[in-house]
Amino acid sequence: MKLLAFDTSTEALSVAVQHGAQAWRHSGAGGAQASATLIPTARALMAQAGLLGFAALDAVVFGRGPGSFTGLRTACSVAQGLAFGAGVPVLPVDTLLAVAEDARARHGCDRVVAVLDARMGEVYAAACAWNAGTGLWRCDADFALCAPEALPVPPGWTVAGNARAAYGERLAPGAAHVDALPTADALLRLAPALLAAGKAVAAAAALPRYIRDKVAKTTAEREAERAALAGHP
Repeated sequence: MKLLAFDTSTEALSVAVQHGAQAWRHSGAGGAQASATLIPTARALMAQAGLLGFAALDAVVFGRGPGSFTGLRTACSVAQGLAFGAGVPVLPVDTLLAVAEDARARHGCDRVVAVLDARMGEVYAAACAWNAGTGLWRCDADFALCAPEALPVPPGWTVAGNARAAYGERLAPGAAHVDALPTADALLRLAPALLAAGKAVAAAAALPRYIRDKVAKTTAEREAERAALAGHP
């Protein structure tokens, strides 16, 4: 299988190319730099893998969210552009599912509450359980957006993600924690089963997954909130 996978949903940029049984990887700074470095990095990895063009791929795989608003737009637009130009399908993958897979691969976790820092004092979260018999994850259909103090963690489950560094003991103080990210490697491991399940889409149908509907507030909304807090109608 020939796949290009990338994620820009966090402050890290993760890119990987699979050609048969081998994979070529890059990880580095993401954030504002991701839009400038993603395509050159993908091209370099493709060349290392002996793939002469994006049309040689079976699919373009990207982390669709939740995550950074700008990062999700970057990943989605690049995936759409590359796939449309090459005439190949796109496989959007939930970032929290990729976090769970990274925790399984790196730490051996099979019951994970996957979390990503959502900023603004909140985390994105989903409970994911690994089924060794099927080789598939089962995750909450509806991802949560909550304060770190409100994160539910069943007994014996592990919290995996990048939010512990931001919130410390505010985040599930009684639970076990491991660091994990929605890496391109995790996307590559998830891709075969998702492709077999028919989850690939045409380039135009590849969309980000936003959990927080609105980040920015208008001046009028901020003034109304201040007035409400001050006790004014």
